[in-house]
Order: sequence, then structure tokens, then C-alpha cells
Amino acid sequence: MAGTTEKLMDIYHAARGRFGHQGWWPGETPLEVCVGAILTQNTNWANVEKAIANLKAAGKLSVTALHETDHAELAALIRPAGYFNVKARRLMNFIARVHETFGDDLAGFLDRSVHTLREELLAIKGVGRETADSMILYAAGQCSFVVDAYTCRILLRHGLIDPEADYEAVKDLLEGSLADDVELYNDFHAQFVAVGKHYCRPTARCDGCPLEHLPHDADAGAEAR
Repeated sequence: MAGTTEKLMDIYHAARGRFGHQGWWPGETPLEVCVGAILTQNTNWANVEKAIANLKAAGKLSVTALHETDHAELAALIRPAGYFNVKARRLMNFIARVHETFGDDLAGFLDRSVHTLREELLAIKGVGRETADSMILYAAGQCSFVVDAYTCRILLRHGLIDPEADYEAVKDLLEGSLADDVELYNDFHAQFVAVGKHYCRPTARCDGCPLEHLPHDADAGAEAR
């Protein structure tokens, strides 16, 4: 496992050396992080920011206020995030679970063991593994590595996972190889995103990539393009 840990940290330090500390997540409060984690599905963060700005302007950024908002109004407010009817329902499902179990106390809802919190989040319709782990890491401040397409592509091309590795297998590899450090998990995920957006795209752009000097196969995963 030491070899895997060393390879992962080489990736992290090389990326951070290029991009610097990323300071994620961009939400100002735990509730904004949770709302953003749901709204950012299949869209970019700039659109999510517009939707969150609408919620703020309407005085809706509390568990109680969101719980009291009907579907049509909520969908209209989050329209900039796209798929607004679907996302409104997912957000309402999440808020309903928090309200039913902890009232307006989101901090209490989040202040549980990673296992308990993750199981509860995954039981909410519309909250998938990446969304749940984003909430746990960035809103609850607990160690749960967030895996996304960028993470998988980079790890595959650097020989750390097989093409068949699923979300939980990648998550287990990362969490089993890295120290339990919230700040490391936080910034490492952000570094994966930075490398993936700028260089490790479906068609690799290795020239100038901060990971270019590390052993890799730029064509790995080509069948998934």
C-alpha cells in the first residue's frame, strides 16, 4: 500500500504545485454546500451560484424556509441550475428528511458518524454517492472522499485503478491509502478537478500537465469517450 500512497501523494503535490490550494467548497454555509451539491449535478458552478443567489434574495436559505416553499416556487428560483423541476424535487426530498429528523438544525443532522450520515443521505431519493460524499466532506467536515469522473480518469491513466473499478472501489482505494485528514481530502478532490478540467480530458492534453512527468497511459479509458 505504501507504493499506492506514494503515487497518490506525488499526484497531489504535483497538482497543488501548479494550481495552488483550491479553497473548496465555495458555499458560505453548510446549507449552501448541501444545496449546491444537489444543484451542481449536470451543470457548472456558475449556474449554481445564480440559483443560490436567487434563493438568498428570496430569503429561502434556511431549512424551515425551504421546507415551506412549494415545488413550483422552488423550481422557478433554481431555474438557472438547469433540470430545475427534477432538482427542486431532489432538494425538497433532502430538506424534508432534515426537517423531519432535526427540524431546522442542519448542524445536528450533519453531526453524526460518517457511516450513519452517509447511509441516511443515500436513502434520500435523488441523493447519489458523489452528492452524499460532497455533503459529508464539505458541509459536515468529515473524511469521506468524493469520487467523480475526473478522479477515475486520472487514476486509471496513472495505473492506480482498473477500468472496471466502480465508485466504491475507487473510494476505498483512496481512503485506504491516505491519512484521515479532512483538509487533504478536501483539496485533493479539488486538485483532481483542476487537472481533469484543464488537461486530463476524454482526449488527454498531456503537454504542460503538472502530472506529465509521472508514469501514465494517455490512451487509457479511450473506449469510454
